[in-house]
Amino acid sequence: MKVVITGANSAVGQAIFRCARKGGLPADTFVAAVRSSRAEQQFRSQIGDVGGVVRISYDDPATLDAAFRDANSVVQLAGILIEQRHSTYEDANVTSTRSIVEGAKRNNVKKLILVSAIGADENSRNRYYDTKAQAEALVRESGLCYTILRVPILLGPATAGAAALRRQLSTGRCRLIDGGLHRQQPLHVDDLARAVIVVATQFSGAQNVTLELVGPCSLSERELIERAAHWSGRPIRIRSIPKRLISAALAIRECFAGRGFSRDVLDVVTAETHVDPQPARRELGIDLTGIDQMIQDSLPKE
Repeated sequence: MKVVITGANSAVGQAIFRCARKGGLPADTFVAAVRSSRAEQQFRSQIGDVGGVVRISYDDPATLDAAFRDANSVVQLAGILIEQRHSTYEDANVTSTRSIVEGAKRNNVKKLILVSAIGADENSRNRYYDTKAQAEALVRESGLCYTILRVPILLGPATAGAAALRRQLSTGRCRLIDGGLHRQQPLHVDDLARAVIVVATQFSGAQNVTLELVGPCSLSERELIERAAHWSGRPIRIRSIPKRLISAALAIRECFAGRGFSRDVLDVVTAETHVDPQPARRELGIDLTGIDQMIQDSLPKE
């Protein structure tokens, strides 16, 4: 069994290798595919010895062929929420997935797994959601056996959600967009990792489906911050900042800076999420981590 993980240096990639090790899977089952020596060093420093690490370029089919040769499954984690100067949604979310699909087809990979986002929609005016949906379409139309996992904000070790939570608690006071009343449904990164391991190693399960994999609890961002403050033993003062003011400021900024935190990102981080977690949980046969454990795993260890 050989499973290639693209974007393996991400929080999700690290969690997959961590959970595979805990689950007793052979060390050479998973191969980490990264794009640079820096990413490789970061990955090895976090995970330690693994079955293999390979360097790939989405612009170089030969590197993908070398990585995918004899692979049973390929897991596509690569993608971005915040555009950077040299990385757009189209490049990171769509072009990379197109290259992965073509490489998987050339090498007769049995199954392709894509980690996408709750809210992905090709008819959306939001470019993040639109490009995520375009990536999904490439996978569905590939002719390969596939599983698409749509996920919300992730909490747990090394996640951006955990970093944001720690920042908000760091000074004892924080400002939340519209008071943080939008409802979220965070998922523990290890639950996503276990789901990926299941669908990547068990070909008979979750074939040619799109699953919305969310955490068991829907709560407002304000409630999340207040729970985290309780668990950390730190008092927190929350103030509200109107979303319309942030949106107006970002509209002006985008005229000059172009990339970075944008109105598209603003809409994503304030989106309402309320999804029944049971269909995906039953299909995948995994248990979901409770919100309090997610929070504890996202905060610094005392």
